[in-house]
Amino acid sequence: MKPSSTFLQRVGIRHPIIQAPMAGVSTPRLAAAVSNAGGLGSLGIGASSPDQTRQMIGETRALTSQPFNINVFCHAPAQRDPAREAAWLRYLAPLFAEVGLETPSSLEEIYPTFLQDTETLEILLELRPPVVSFHFGLPSADVITALHNAGIYTLATATSLQEARLIERAGVNAIVAQGVEAGGHRGIFDPDATDEYLTTQVLVRCLVQETQLPIIAAGGIMDGYGIRAALDLGAAAAQLGTAFILCPESSANAGYRESLKSERAAVTRLTSTLSGRPARGMLNRLIAYGEADGSPPPADYPLAYDAAKQLNAAAGKLGNGEFAAQWAGQGAPLARELPAAELMTRLLQECHSEGPPE
Repeated sequence: MKPSSTFLQRVGIRHPIIQAPMAGVSTPRLAAAVSNAGGLGSLGIGASSPDQTRQMIGETRALTSQPFNINVFCHAPAQRDPAREAAWLRYLAPLFAEVGLETPSSLEEIYPTFLQDTETLEILLELRPPVVSFHFGLPSADVITALHNAGIYTLATATSLQEARLIERAGVNAIVAQGVEAGGHRGIFDPDATDEYLTTQVLVRCLVQETQLPIIAAGGIMDGYGIRAALDLGAAAAQLGTAFILCPESSANAGYRESLKSERAAVTRLTSTLSGRPARGMLNRLIAYGEADGSPPPADYPLAYDAAKQLNAAAGKLGNGEFAAQWAGQGAPLARELPAAELMTRLLQECHSEGPPE
């Protein structure tokens, strides 16, 4: 049996298409539309409170009876370094002044890690979403066992063979192979470790050869031709994120949508400037400023994100979107503005066609 067939049966979906979680962009409407069309819709709750998580799962369940995925952030708690944080804030001071804000005196850890979030774990065990996925690392063995005992299928992101082996040994059910082309936060377990920046194609082939788990290809896949190529490489499914941002069901704001439909989509950058962890987004002034020669290292994740979000909130009131985190993968110029159900239909038609158009 093909890897995709086994995976589809186990998860309970009809098509090997996963809509990436995309915290801050994915919505219950988007996830439900993808799931209702036979794929696996996803919600990213890394930036959500337990109450928001409960509400989002409830809203999704009200819109679909099909499986969907809840994604959590398993990053290490922020390493507080007052000198580093102060240097970063001093460097950003001209930008804060430009948008009419005083430079913050300190930064907050705005996104708690799932590794310490027992309340969210209790909600997941109570509400039992069909799938839970991990990003930035793995929870403890006890947490994974508890999720499995609740009947929840688990996924985890790997950017290397070493991470994939840790995922396999942990007993997670499937691996999301995230190539360097992917938009949003890179799922690397240790951002200070050496990163080979493997492409989706290389990583998928490596993991298919070296692990026994189903492999989900992620990164740079924007259409059905890319999905078919991933399946031909041995992937059980493909995960697409940037491809769904322009869907009306996503919560991307007008500025984000305009950028993705413009020439800006052709230039993305993998940077730690915005959040303190490597993430790929469309190049903007804050990224360029943070990566200029002589700039200090940003504060740790998610402390740096606190600064960026404060800057963006103030700039947004002035009609300035140059400090926004507009995450997008290298395939961004291929994004299409279609309702999610129509996009799913288009993806499937392309996947099953004889070949790409001339």
